[in-house]
Amino acid sequence: MARDDYSFQKRKKELARKKKKEEKRQRKLERKNMQAKESEAQVSNENSGQSSEASENSKQSSEA
Repeated sequence: MARDDYSFQKRKKELARKKKKEEKRQRKLERKNMQAKESEAQVSNENSGQSSEASENSKQSSEA
Protein backbone atom coordinates (compact mmCIF):
# COMPACT_ATOMS: atom_id res chain seq x y z
CA MET A 1 0.00 0.00 0.00
CA ALA A 2 1.33 3.45 -0.96
CA ARG A 3 2.03 5.90 1.78
CA ASP A 4 0.53 9.41 1.59
CA ASP A 5 3.08 12.14 1.28
CA TYR A 6 1.54 14.28 3.97
CA SER A 7 4.45 16.71 4.33
CA PHE A 8 4.46 17.43 0.58
CA GLN A 9 0.70 18.08 0.56
CA LYS A 10 1.03 20.28 3.62
CA ARG A 11 3.85 22.28 2.03
CA LYS A 12 1.89 22.66 -1.21
CA LYS A 13 -1.13 23.96 0.69
CA GLU A 14 1.05 26.35 2.69
CA LEU A 15 2.63 27.77 -0.49
CA ALA A 16 -0.79 28.27 -2.05
CA ARG A 17 -1.95 30.10 1.07
CA LYS A 18 1.13 32.37 1.05
CA LYS A 19 0.67 33.12 -2.67
CA LYS A 20 -2.99 34.06 -2.14
CA LYS A 21 -2.08 36.27 0.82
CA GLU A 22 0.64 38.05 -1.19
CA GLU A 23 -1.76 38.67 -4.10
CA LYS A 24 -4.31 40.13 -1.70
CA ARG A 25 -1.64 42.39 -0.20
CA GLN A 26 -0.67 43.61 -3.68
CA ARG A 27 -4.31 44.38 -4.57
CA LYS A 28 -4.70 46.40 -1.37
CA LEU A 29 -1.52 48.37 -2.12
CA GLU A 30 -2.70 49.11 -5.67
CA ARG A 31 -6.08 50.26 -4.38
CA LYS A 32 -4.40 52.48 -1.78
CA ASN A 33 -2.09 53.99 -4.42
CA MET A 34 -5.03 54.68 -6.74
CA GLN A 35 -6.91 56.47 -3.95
CA ALA A 36 -3.82 58.52 -3.11
CA LYS A 37 -3.42 59.56 -6.76
CA GLU A 38 -7.10 60.50 -7.00
CA SER A 39 -6.97 62.61 -3.85
CA GLU A 40 -3.73 64.20 -5.08
CA ALA A 41 -5.42 65.10 -8.37
CA GLN A 42 -8.40 66.58 -6.53
CA VAL A 43 -6.11 68.70 -4.35
CA SER A 44 -4.20 69.98 -7.36
CA ASN A 45 -7.48 70.78 -9.15
CA GLU A 46 -8.75 72.64 -6.11
CA ASN A 47 -5.49 74.56 -5.77
CA SER A 48 -5.47 75.57 -9.42
CA GLY A 49 -9.09 76.66 -9.11
CA GLN A 50 -8.34 78.77 -6.05
CA SER A 51 -5.34 80.48 -7.64
CA SER A 52 -7.37 81.44 -10.73
CA GLU A 53 -10.14 82.79 -8.50
CA ALA A 54 -7.61 84.86 -6.57
CA SER A 55 -6.21 86.36 -9.77
CA GLU A 56 -9.73 87.14 -10.99
CA ASN A 57 -10.53 88.86 -7.68
CA SER A 58 -7.37 90.97 -7.90
CA LYS A 59 -8.25 91.97 -11.48
CA GLN A 60 -11.75 93.01 -10.41
CA SER A 61 -10.49 95.07 -7.48
CA SER A 62 -7.90 96.85 -9.66
CA GLU A 63 -10.63 97.73 -12.21
CA ALA A 64 -12.86 99.30 -9.56
